[in-house]
Amino acid sequence: MALSSSSSSSMSSKGIVVTIPVLVLSASLAAIVFFFLLSSLSSCTCGGGRVAVSGIPSPSGGDVAPTRVRVSDGGEAIRSSREDVEWVKDQIRVNGLHMQDNVLRKGINPRTRAQQLEDLLQYKGISHYEGPESVNHTALPCPGELLTEEHHSNYGEPWAGGRDVFEFLAESSHLKPDSNVLEIGCGTLRVGLHFIRYLHPGHYHCLERDELSLMAAFRYELPSQGLLHKRPLIVKGDNMDFTRFGSEVVYDLIYASAVFLHMPGDLVWLGLERLTNKLKPYDGRIFVSHNIKFCSRLGGEECTKRLTRLGLEYIGKHTHDSLLFNHYEIWFEFRRTKA
Repeated sequence: MALSSSSSSSMSSKGIVVTIPVLVLSASLAAIVFFFLLSSLSSCTCGGGRVAVSGIPSPSGGDVAPTRVRVSDGGEAIRSSREDVEWVKDQIRVNGLHMQDNVLRKGINPRTRAQQLEDLLQYKGISHYEGPESVNHTALPCPGELLTEEHHSNYGEPWAGGRDVFEFLAESSHLKPDSNVLEIGCGTLRVGLHFIRYLHPGHYHCLERDELSLMAAFRYELPSQGLLHKRPLIVKGDNMDFTRFGSEVVYDLIYASAVFLHMPGDLVWLGLERLTNKLKPYDGRIFVSHNIKFCSRLGGEECTKRLTRLGLEYIGKHTHDSLLFNHYEIWFEFRRTKA
């Protein structure tokens, strides 16, 4: 009995010694969890997606540029924020990175684009398959000119400019992933890739006349960017015929980047006439870059009258700066005024 009593007393005292630290530790953990829970709740925006807003000073130091909105409702951020830019600058600084001359370096595939193309043509591919089955290892055979991305130099400006166009148009038209977009003259998808990635499948349409550009879009850009599942509707045509896009579709945004300035004025007006009823009334937008000679050549009053007959209204002129290089684009905005 004494032994039993002694053991019970000993176990009881040990239990007290062990329990107190456990309780203290549990209370501390609970306090930490509660603190982080409050922090996450205070920074959370309820609803389908979060939106963070940041104002960006104008490069000219004048008026504040339009607020930059970042979305996370299934799409990607439309524009790089000031915080994004500062972050990448800080990463460059922390890593001690500096621009150097582009010299040939061992171990980083030092071939020029022309040399890469020569190798591709000579060896029929990177892995140099030989024999009767040498062409059976590629799901989407691609011309060497596309594999070396020669088409990125076809349009006279850095490929990065496509991101600038996307950012400006997407924000100016208050684009959402379920919006419908039509591009007139998408070329090799320098701009279109960003819209295709952001929009829901099937919501990006394009009319393009150049066959080589279309080949680059279908056989290189869409597969390489992993965007085949987005099923963009890209149609070859040069006469402003939009019938293949369907009669029911209504667009939130229609744009032509450096296209109308190369077209006869009568053909542009024909296109606008055919597109007006496909543009969402009031909220839908048409954007045209560089100039609107098709309109200004008629004279101010005559142009306004012709737009009015179509049910369109000229909203204004915008200048948009590039994020990466010393360049700006001029855009002209129109909207549909009748339901």
